[in-house]
Amino acid sequence: MAKDFPPFDPGELRALLDALGLDLRQLDRRTRAAIEALSEEVLALREESAALKAALADAELLADNDALLPIFNRRAFEREVRREIALSGRFQTPLSLIFVDLDNFKLVNDIYGHAAGDSALLKVADILKERTRETDIVGRLGGDEFGVVLAHATYDDTLRKAAHLAAAIDALEVRDEANAAIPVVRIGASCGVVEWRTGQSAAALIARADQAMFLDKSRRKAAGRAVRGSNN
Repeated sequence: MAKDFPPFDPGELRALLDALGLDLRQLDRRTRAAIEALSEEVLALREESAALKAALADAELLADNDALLPIFNRRAFEREVRREIALSGRFQTPLSLIFVDLDNFKLVNDIYGHAAGDSALLKVADILKERTRETDIVGRLGGDEFGVVLAHATYDDTLRKAAHLAAAIDALEVRDEANAAIPVVRIGASCGVVEWRTGQSAAALIARADQAMFLDKSRRKAAGRAVRGSNN
């Protein structure tokens, strides 16, 4: 079955023939028709190739992004951490990581349902992206856990950034405006901050940040900051 090709701009077809050094006026009718058909097929294949490249780029984006949030998934996040570690090791620049765990996210799902939980996760992702640099790496590590990698950032700089992010997330509330009897849930975030050490792998860096996050969560609970919810 003959393949149907889309119509082409005559100028585009002429440009291709010129590039091949062909003058159709010097050819007999059969040869001219064959070359025109072949040229149109070449142009069609070029369009198909461009479409495939665009589809591949879209597929790569989907493969890297979290299924719900506009940030990296864990696989892509870990890949980017490895890349940043390689750069930091080569140029001897500081690199730090923040491990973020939401304090009361389960309550949101239990009281308000999973749609409200998804909405809360989107708000947290927006905070992490809007309050970090374009060069920083933000990813969802699973459930209500997030990671932020800050290149060229010292431990002290990253501690300040983590406090800034935690304060913004601490201000998030989930409430039912129509029913004051339903508990208001203040989400909150515990953050673990670590700086990369020479020779340390991406997995080890993330594990250290995870441990630091648990220490911060314990401190927040002791101070009454990791609250479980309240009525207003």
